[in-house]
Amino acid sequence: MSILAAYMVPHPPMIVPEVGKGSERQVEATRNAYIRVAEEIAALKPETIIVSSPHATLYADYFHISPGKSAEGSFAQFRAPQVRFREEYDSDLVGRIEKLAAGESFPAGTMGQRDASLDHGTMVPLYFIRQAYQDFKLVRIGLSGLSLEEHYRLGQIVRRAVEETGRKAVWVASGDLSHKLQTYGPYGFAAEGPEYDERIMDVCGRAAFWELFDFSESFCNRAAECGHRSFVMMAGAFDGISVEAQKLSHEDVTGVGYGICIFRPGEANPARAFLDIREREQEKRLSENRRKCDPWVRLAWKSVEDYVRNRRVTEVPPDLPDELLNTRAGAFVSIHKLGQLRGCIGTISPTRDNLAQEIIENAVSASSRDPRFDPIRPEELKWLEINVDVLGEAEDIESEEQLDVKRYGVIVSKGHRRGLLLPDLEGVDTPQQQIAIARKKAGIGPNEKVNLQRFEVVRHV
Repeated sequence: MSILAAYMVPHPPMIVPEVGKGSERQVEATRNAYIRVAEEIAALKPETIIVSSPHATLYADYFHISPGKSAEGSFAQFRAPQVRFREEYDSDLVGRIEKLAAGESFPAGTMGQRDASLDHGTMVPLYFIRQAYQDFKLVRIGLSGLSLEEHYRLGQIVRRAVEETGRKAVWVASGDLSHKLQTYGPYGFAAEGPEYDERIMDVCGRAAFWELFDFSESFCNRAAECGHRSFVMMAGAFDGISVEAQKLSHEDVTGVGYGICIFRPGEANPARAFLDIREREQEKRLSENRRKCDPWVRLAWKSVEDYVRNRRVTEVPPDLPDELLNTRAGAFVSIHKLGQLRGCIGTISPTRDNLAQEIIENAVSASSRDPRFDPIRPEELKWLEINVDVLGEAEDIESEEQLDVKRYGVIVSKGHRRGLLLPDLEGVDTPQQQIAIARKKAGIGPNEKVNLQRFEVVRHV
């Protein structure tokens, strides 16, 4: 067997009558759509329900799958402790997913559980499903900070595990849409909020899953969406298969978007092998970008490759431009993999005899010594993008009004603690954000008095 159907659903606790105490009537269309989903699941009689939830255990670089035989939970934190759940896990299917992930060196498994209790992103869908159907086991999967491509890939792995175990299964992709739809909502308004909801409902309403990759991380952050990665993971389970989509409802009443869609798989369709298609396009684009890069980035690339493949530090080539050989400056080397930061190390002021040596040393460090990431592996090299920022002289400033996030980087210091943030970074739109991030990097509290400096960079790509 394989995945029989999948469902995109929200998880507002207030939709549960014991929690909402009447306020659930504001989202009656969502409630009615949820009942239809539950009835369809009951008609399919799955042995296992797979739930991907943004509120399950989440790690930056790892997908957590809930371990053990069972788990419990309640809506006690939402003042309805009488609504309780005890769910049995499909430990055989979890074991098969974990085995397949390990075989591909894919970062998913049952390690690192922080809280065994069920989260509301799982319990809200179960509340409705349990009204119509009882005879199933559960697999609960958390999201991660990894790329959309990796979420999609996990969906592919889960589908293979379902097929290999012969399970009848359905997938419930739990996730609210934008949290910034109305000024009166709890999270306020952002223009990206309504845009996100319109786009995601259009994409999912057509099962145009390849377009899920076109939502940038900064756009999703501004929209304050909740479920995008959950939807992408679910879509991966239907890779290479025709899908019939049915949009049941979309509501924007509380300032948060609630959308429900049904996805029913059809026949095999190679034209919908979206990850393979995307990876071919990405590989072609990245190869072309690398071919066009300037000597600064070319030197960083050679340094990363020499160290990752051979653990060798590159010698300074003799044919570099004079500016690399005869000047000294601080420099940052930033490495991204499929749009996600993979390593960034730099120096505020020069520490080597010339800029070329500065770049070589920082490229090696960014690929292997950034404490936020594991060292880069050889098989990752083809998916990388590298840029080099050469720093100008830092100058003291009196206030944030002298900053421009597109033009200037910032250095925040107090005593020996010092934090730096480069200019023109995606998702950093104001000097206040820039300073807050630099404070955090330096371990400086938000209310501590600090010295501010700004600097310009020459960015090489």
